[in-house]
Amino acid sequence: MFDTLIRGGMLVNADGLSRGDIGIAAGKVAAVVAPGEAAEAGTVIDASGCFLLPGLVDAHAHLRDPGLTHKEDFSSGTHAAALGGVTTVLDMPTDAPWTATSEQLADKMAIAQGRIHADVGLQAVVSRDLSLIPRLLDHAPVSFELFTADVPDAFLFATLDSVAEALKAFAGADTLIGISPGDQSILAGSSARDRSGSIASFLDSRPPLAEANGIARALVAAASTEARIHVRQINSELGVETWSRLRGMADASVETTPQNLFFTAQDYETQGANLKASPPLRSPHDVDALRAALSAGLIDIVATDHAPHAPAEKAALYAAFADTPGGMPGLQTLLATMLRLVDEGLIALPELVRMCARNPAERFGLGRRKGRIAAGYDADLLILDPRRCSTVANAAQISRAGYTPFDGWTVKARLTNVFLHGREIVRDGRLVGPAQGKIVTRER
Repeated sequence: MFDTLIRGGMLVNADGLSRGDIGIAAGKVAAVVAPGEAAEAGTVIDASGCFLLPGLVDAHAHLRDPGLTHKEDFSSGTHAAALGGVTTVLDMPTDAPWTATSEQLADKMAIAQGRIHADVGLQAVVSRDLSLIPRLLDHAPVSFELFTADVPDAFLFATLDSVAEALKAFAGADTLIGISPGDQSILAGSSARDRSGSIASFLDSRPPLAEANGIARALVAAASTEARIHVRQINSELGVETWSRLRGMADASVETTPQNLFFTAQDYETQGANLKASPPLRSPHDVDALRAALSAGLIDIVATDHAPHAPAEKAALYAAFADTPGGMPGLQTLLATMLRLVDEGLIALPELVRMCARNPAERFGLGRRKGRIAAGYDADLLILDPRRCSTVANAAQISRAGYTPFDGWTVKARLTNVFLHGREIVRDGRLVGPAQGKIVTRER
């Protein structure tokens, strides 16, 4: 007997669509049975006419906890995630303090317990003190993060030699190292030449060349050390070209973000600081190239880079655009923005699941539990009704940022139910029940 049986839906996995009824027991998918097959369950849910998707896995989010909780915290961020169909959030290590030691990682795990509405996997930062890595590995973070530009010196790996040295420290470790591609020399040189702080100078300081250099450096270093890497936030034609030519060199994956698939630098004129993030928005030509790469299957993961700030921080009168804090919310709108791509015909639902569920789960060490609807996997499930439209609205946003750059956008489907470990946590756009998320660690 199942705890719950979801009948009548169309199952969407990365490898395609299939019909089946989902039997849930003890928080897991116990079985996928033939449609209408006799089965007993404590609760039966009719999902006729709907799609059933695995819960999304956002591989790049900043929940701001601890230390920056006026911007977001574990509770508010995962609440937003749950409403948006994200049942697993992979949290970046750039809080206050940065998650650089085993003690800081353990403290962060403890802070999150009992407060999260989605599962959370924690990422650790690679600092210049490489001796910290073995003890961090003992805690099985889902990944490590290595920065090549625009961070404090204690976490900066600005040259090929330094990146390779850091990756060598992971020799023999079954883990993944995320690398944010950039070029500190280009950033420093541009900032020295133009101190105006304008939008134009911000764009010039982070050109596509810096991204391409960072991608090439990461792949060469990974190839020389046999490290597994994940390249963050590709967003330019030159970056796409560099990635497509060199990606076979190493065990590597790449991500982009919804904002880089929809917005261009011209949108700074209408949304201003609300769209400021790093890397910056690019030209329409770059967006076209990125979309073509997505459609061609060259992009492995779409993640949000959810990085909210308090409304007052974004609205303050700064002396220059460059002084405005960078980052925007995205957890609550990941599914909606991906459905917009489905509506446009750029991708199909299985590709959505591939880039936002299966691939992030597999790359970040959760592939035996997350990212697909199959027996033995966590019963993290979404019910999506294609007969009803939904509209993204600022007023509905839970993040402490208080807005979304996608305000007013409509998609041709509605998320009606979200399940986490077999328990319904969202119904018709509202959170139901207490925080039930768990800290998840990398599978060994």
